[in-house]
Amino acid sequence: MSLGGDSRREMLAAIGDRYQIPVEDMAAAPAPGAANHVYFLGDHLVLRIPRGGGARFAELAKEATIIPAARKAGVRTPAVVTYDDSCTVVSVPYLVVERVRGRDLGALGIEPAEAADAYREVGVSLARLHRLSRHGIGSLSGVGVMPDEDPRPAVVALAEAGYVDVGAARWLVGWFERLAVWRPEDAPQVIVHGDASPTNIVVEGAGPRRAALVDWGDAAWADPAVDFAKLPLRALPFALDGYLTDVAPRSRPEVEHSWAARALWYHLSWALHRIPHEPRTDERVWTAPPASRLLELLRFFAGSPPEPWRSLS
Repeated sequence: MSLGGDSRREMLAAIGDRYQIPVEDMAAAPAPGAANHVYFLGDHLVLRIPRGGGARFAELAKEATIIPAARKAGVRTPAVVTYDDSCTVVSVPYLVVERVRGRDLGALGIEPAEAADAYREVGVSLARLHRLSRHGIGSLSGVGVMPDEDPRPAVVALAEAGYVDVGAARWLVGWFERLAVWRPEDAPQVIVHGDASPTNIVVEGAGPRRAALVDWGDAAWADPAVDFAKLPLRALPFALDGYLTDVAPRSRPEVEHSWAARALWYHLSWALHRIPHEPRTDERVWTAPPASRLLELLRFFAGSPPEPWRSLS
């Protein structure tokens, strides 16, 4: 769907009328998402209009379903003000949410250690989110299951295609074998954000705190460990520290070891998945360039990470 010229202004004016906000008090967000056109409606609201139809409409409807459940669980995320799929005000569905004052961590461009408190708060929010199980809340409309594939056959395929040598493939498979020991045979499926990347973490202040998760279009039922895979690996010690706040000190070392191994499984798996992809310059997320995940693994382990990470390499 195009939002150019007069049609865009007319659409914004029609939506703005519902909130007594003139078009002159609206502004395009400086870093819009790939799935939605995003506008600030004055100082307190944010408008999201899908880019295209079909799957994008479904993602917006899913956000309207997930956000209230996440907030009820204690997750820091802006509330839904209006979800309108009637197509009576404008010709497409749209979502209006509260505006969080601040900038996303991707835009700030700071090192994970400088945002340690924010990542800890993200960990706390993810722990609360992951309490939303099928047993507890039942099915949610539009929320699908995220596939969980074994990466080991993919490593062999990369070697056969010439992306990695046979010796490296053997070493990588061995690494996955060691990590697999810490993965539950049947990981519980819970609600995951699905895209908890720095670009979807809005923080306040130069020394970022009060982290809010935004953009729930990728939410799904999945192994909760996948929600650590979009964070830079160097942020994980802080995020897990927040995530495990309620774990008893006596059992914390083993629990932390397990979660670190489970998160590393996905980081390594998704890093290898990106190898054969073509480079893209139209995405702002740190994981977009094919080499970024592998370089993040290198930066993390070259920086002498704390336990339990050192023993997982």
